[in-house]
Amino acid sequence: MYKAKPQKNSDDFIFGIRAVIEAIDSGKEVDKILIKKGLGGDLFKELFEKIREFQVPFQYVPMEKINRITRKNHQGVLAFISPVTFYELENFLPSVFEAGKNPLILVLDQVTDVRNFGAIVRTAECAGVDAIVIPEKGAARINADAVKTSAGALHLLPICRTKNLKESIVYLKESGLKIAAATEKSSFNYTQANLSGPTAIIMGSEEKGIEMQLLNLADEQVQIPILGKIESLNVSVAAGLLIYEAVRQRLHHS
Repeated sequence: MYKAKPQKNSDDFIFGIRAVIEAIDSGKEVDKILIKKGLGGDLFKELFEKIREFQVPFQYVPMEKINRITRKNHQGVLAFISPVTFYELENFLPSVFEAGKNPLILVLDQVTDVRNFGAIVRTAECAGVDAIVIPEKGAARINADAVKTSAGALHLLPICRTKNLKESIVYLKESGLKIAAATEKSSFNYTQANLSGPTAIIMGSEEKGIEMQLLNLADEQVQIPILGKIESLNVSVAAGLLIYEAVRQRLHHS
C-alpha cells in the first residue's frame, strides 16, 4: 500500500490523515491539529488514537477553515508543526532549583498575537528568564514569524505548554514562587513589589487582561502607571518593564 509522505510548506504545516499519523509517529512536535467536523472512517480512528495516546492538541473546524490554509488533498486533516520543543513545567522547574538558580518564570494568559509573543520571548531571554508558560489553547501559535520576531530566542528559552494554566500557577505557588500579576485593576505600583526572590509574573492580553480565576491566585497584583490618554501599554512593553524590574531588584540584592 502506498504511504503518503508528510508534506510541508514554509508555514510549517502538513496535511492528509496518513501524513499526520506519520508525523506523530516520527516524533515531530505537533502544535495543533485541525480536523473537519464530522470526519470518520478507519484511518481517522487510527489518527484519533494517536492524538489521544500522545495528547496532541486538536480542534474540530468547518472544512472552509482548512481550505483557507490549503486547497490540496488534505482529507479534512491539517497539522501545524512547531519549530520548538515544548517542556513540561513539572519536569522543568525542579532542574532550575537544582542548578542553584533563583527562578524567574513568565506566565502568559491569552496572549495570542504572534509578534507580541515573539517580542516578549526576545526580552525574556535577554533578561535571563528561566521559562515561559503558555496554555495549550488561547496562545499565539509558535511559527516561523514568532521565531523571527523573537530574533531566535525561541530556540534558546524553554517554553512550557500546559493544558490547565490555573493548575500550573498553583504548582508554581506550591513550589515556593511568588505570583505577581500585572493588572490595571490594582493601585499597587509594580516598582514597590518584591520581585527579588523566586517569582512568576503573569501577563494577560491587552484586550481581556488576566482571567479572574488566575488573578485571584496572585500573591501581589501590580499596576504600571498610565499617565497619558491611551489606557494600556502594548503587552510586550509591559512584560519588559516587569521583567527588568525583577532583574534590577535581583542585581541590587546580589
